Amino acid sequence: MPEPLIAVAMSGGVDSSVVAGLMKREGQNIVGMTMQLWNQRRLPELASDKPTGRCCSIDDVYDARYVAQLVGIPYYVVNFEDAFEKAVVRPFVDDYLHGRTPIPCTLCNNFIKFDTFIEMAEGVGAEKIATGHYARITQNPLTGRWELRRAADASKDQTYFLFGLTQAQLSRTLFPLGGMVKSDVRELAKSLALPIADKGDSQEICFVPNGDYKAFIEAYCREQEIPLGHMEGDIVTRDGQVLGGHAGYHSYTVGQRRGLGVATGEPLYVIATEPETRRVVVGKETELQTAVFTAGQVNWISIPPIHAPTRAQVRIRNRHMPADATLMRIDDTRVQVRFDAPQRAVTPGQGAVFYEGDLVLGGGWID
Repeated sequence: MPEPLIAVAMSGGVDSSVVAGLMKREGQNIVGMTMQLWNQRRLPELASDKPTGRCCSIDDVYDARYVAQLVGIPYYVVNFEDAFEKAVVRPFVDDYLHGRTPIPCTLCNNFIKFDTFIEMAEGVGAEKIATGHYARITQNPLTGRWELRRAADASKDQTYFLFGLTQAQLSRTLFPLGGMVKSDVRELAKSLALPIADKGDSQEICFVPNGDYKAFIEAYCREQEIPLGHMEGDIVTRDGQVLGGHAGYHSYTVGQRRGLGVATGEPLYVIATEPETRRVVVGKETELQTAVFTAGQVNWISIPPIHAPTRAQVRIRNRHMPADATLMRIDDTRVQVRFDAPQRAVTPGQGAVFYEGDLVLGGGWID
């Protein structure tokens, strides 16, 4: 009997290339597949000659193909551009226009990399997929439930972006790098003679050139003939005092300090954006502190849905240190989060991910 076929999601980066090389060296039956997500030639007015830290570029596809050739595995490029635009790009734009700060990488994981990609992998006969994500999957011997856990390398842990995964998806996914640290992965790339061993990590959103969200949103809306209307408005304090004006509330996010264009003799931060009134509300850093908020569209990963108050550590953005809190069930898809101590810049549209030690209990979207 041949080994079951596994589809390796190859982005052209170090991590996924090492996964392919490592699994091939171990004698596993694998095929490499690269997801074409975004046409980098769209919106040419945003093009830049400066090198970018984006993933999924044309060069990345070339790198992935070359690695697959070196490793000696079949390789395919699959076009997910339409699905990616519908599930990731358009919601990204809509969220900003509605005063929220989205996480496109989480949407991509939820609806593309661990949904559409698994279906595509089935089409070539693959029973499982493997990716270069830094996370771990275990199975509870008592309940049989699949569990998502933090990576061994805390500095590279990506579980914050994976809170939307389901039991079915976890059961068919492999994270071969979850127990490794990045420095060892690079050394492994060298030992496998992979030409991308020293390639830098992607740090920017793949469809936003140079991280200029405002320019992308405006260019995309022009292309799609989405009326922006009047985006400009007032910059105000919480009690309504007008401090100045702005050219578009979609350029601001909670916690922002730089680029406000107003001066009062003390540091000011964005406290909220109000699309209905087109106001950007600013205040002192102390006004950014929040003790209670609601998370919606909650997905419970490693445990069944809660019914009683549950203690957890809650992360409200990727680089946030999880803070102690109590989770209170509101209904099947919503919970109230009560921090033991107020946290800075709880931002609508970001994820709230619930942990118990290294175990990911679940997560949802901050209302």
